[in-house]
Amino acid sequence: MFVGKLTQNHAQDMGNNMLKKNIFYFFFILFIFILDRVSKLWIISIFNSENNLEIKISSFINLNLIWNKGIAFGLFSYGEKFEYNLLTGLIIMIISIVFWMIIKTKGLEKYGFLMILGGALGNIFDRLYYSAVPDFIDIYYKNFHWFVFNVADIFITVGVLMLIINEITIKNPK
Repeated sequence: MFVGKLTQNHAQDMGNNMLKKNIFYFFFILFIFILDRVSKLWIISIFNSENNLEIKISSFINLNLIWNKGIAFGLFSYGEKFEYNLLTGLIIMIISIVFWMIIKTKGLEKYGFLMILGGALGNIFDRLYYSAVPDFIDIYYKNFHWFVFNVADIFITVGVLMLIINEITIKNPK
């Protein structure tokens, strides 16, 4: 009887801890999504009201609204609706795989996938709502401009870098 109570209490504690962790993960993803949405809504409102072509922030950063119909950095931009919808469906499938990977992983790897999911949800929302993703951060040096990107892309990139670092250093230490 006593052992059964201990086991039951231990199982409840484990369940409560798991619930707390899952709630934290949910709000982590939600924070990334909201930060991305707010930044995009802000930049869209500025460019709609000011009709600016670009806003200079520093000697190497401009804000410049570009509507991206492709994927990362404008790759696979299609004018045809069928290809766009096919690409969007593929992205949704990849998001599903990332979600599954979050469930299966832990530690730094889990946080990498959480960041990727938060950013991916921000960008897929835009693809479904606007039929394009607003990119606006333009980093450059003299006449060399990197691809224009957004806040969601930052989280996706940092998440991928975390996975690479995890793979190189933690999973395969030498």
